[in-house]
Amino acid sequence: LLVKGYLPQAISASGALPSLFGPVEIDGQLLIDGGVTNNYPIDEVRRMGADIIIGVDVQDSLISRESLRSAIDVLVQINNYRTINDMLLKREKTDIYIHPNIKDFSVISFNRGGDIIKAGNQEAQKFISDFKLLASKQKQTEKVPVKKISSDSLTIQEVKISGNEAYTRSYILGKLKLKPPTETSYAKFNEGLNNLSATGNFKQINYYLDENEEEEKILNIELQENQIRNLLRFAVHYDDLYKSAALLNFTRKRLIQKNDIVSFDLILGDNIRYNFDYYIDQGYYWSFGVKSRYNSFKKNVRFALFPPETVEDISSVANIELRHEDFTNQIYVQTLFQQIYSLGLGVEHKHLKFKSETLIAEDPTSATVFENTNYYSAFGNLKLDSRDNKYFPKKGVFFEGNFNFYALASGLNENFEEFSIARASLGYAFSPSQNLAFNINAEGGFKIGGEETATLDFFVGGYGYKPINNFIHLFGYDALNLRGDTYLKTALRMDYRFYRKTYVSTVANIANVGDRLFESKGWIDRIPHRGYAVGLASDTFIGPIELFYSYSTETTQSQFYVSLGFWF
Repeated sequence: LLVKGYLPQAISASGALPSLFGPVEIDGQLLIDGGVTNNYPIDEVRRMGADIIIGVDVQDSLISRESLRSAIDVLVQINNYRTINDMLLKREKTDIYIHPNIKDFSVISFNRGGDIIKAGNQEAQKFISDFKLLASKQKQTEKVPVKKISSDSLTIQEVKISGNEAYTRSYILGKLKLKPPTETSYAKFNEGLNNLSATGNFKQINYYLDENEEEEKILNIELQENQIRNLLRFAVHYDDLYKSAALLNFTRKRLIQKNDIVSFDLILGDNIRYNFDYYIDQGYYWSFGVKSRYNSFKKNVRFALFPPETVEDISSVANIELRHEDFTNQIYVQTLFQQIYSLGLGVEHKHLKFKSETLIAEDPTSATVFENTNYYSAFGNLKLDSRDNKYFPKKGVFFEGNFNFYALASGLNENFEEFSIARASLGYAFSPSQNLAFNINAEGGFKIGGEETATLDFFVGGYGYKPINNFIHLFGYDALNLRGDTYLKTALRMDYRFYRKTYVSTVANIANVGDRLFESKGWIDRIPHRGYAVGLASDTFIGPIELFYSYSTETTQSQFYVSLGFWF
């Protein structure tokens, strides 16, 4: 029994259910959930000197074989089988026995805390007279005044960190988004702690606040680092652009120095791809990264998007099968700006190749090449993301701004001239009720110069794939259906949760896509592209599973979108 020490650490140990959470080390001992051996320690409490025992029984009953649907269900069933008979004896030893209705909850109902408390309160109300009688017999003592928190702000003068051997102080403060001395809110402070925990680099994160002689707050953080450095992960995905894919990811932490991480994705399926990422995270200081990717797919597109100058008679060609290949390499630096924004600067090499075999039927080994050029650019980006979920956000703000300056090119595009591309996206999510969420998004982009380089324009349409370059989602249209050097788009999405993590979703989006839109008032007076969608979506362990039916009032045509798993 834990009768002294650091309360949050003791609570963590008490909830360390095997197979769900790792054991918690306290004073050199590895501790797990005490309910594994004794989930109702009434005899131990009596020996500690208790006269009256109020017991709350949250023991699950045994369930049928048909209801055992997961490994967690089996583990809980095994434990309940052993302890359920013990409860019959312990119940008789309890002075006030409270047994709330918990049949709708399980040991992993973490997102239903409010409902669980409500169930306990309803059952406890039946014993209110017993509580009042018991209170009247208590010895009256002087109440200790409680210092109330008058505001939601927290001023931290100093941060002391212990237990960090493999990760630097700057890395930890960067994840916490703290740069003392600083003033923050309790909500943002908790977000920083969750952010540090989400790295998976620490088995335990304990903290407490002290005061110095000037009554200024000192944050003490005690860490236990996770010694696991290698990770091997798998994922699957399907969408209408890349089709089926299986991902194999290898991640290595602390490869060359502290704070670094290297990740490699090999994607096999209908289209072979890869992603490589090496990053040295220095928190608030300038961090350094290297990225490389190869991306390819085949897509039936409108021929008007890529008219080849080498083909004379194309009047009968409406659509072609386009082979798209993208090989991109980046070297960049990144830092935290104003404690909330991620600011990045870098240089990029991009090789684009677009080709099609549709136009040369007499020679099946040949292909018409639309693009085969190396582009060299400098870029900058600014990003803020406070959403609680990337795919189904219920609250938070998202902003991302990107700017690329293309300075050089070599290859097929012999008429290349310098040009720039700017793009920004702003989103806001809110929930008027527990099961209903709205997500509002507005975005746009434009190109300055580079009229002869259409392959880096904005390609708009489709949904469910991971966008690269200047690909933009738009319900009601097929992927890559629209092209222009300028675009504007607004979207409103509503997700209604009707069962656990399953939603009915509706979307309305409008867009204007074309060349040099800002040279006239057409971008305001006329919005030609409108799409609407309704579908079912579920947030699963493999990622979002979504099925949408969409309709465009412009083309009067409908589209189905299927997306399975995390986007990659």
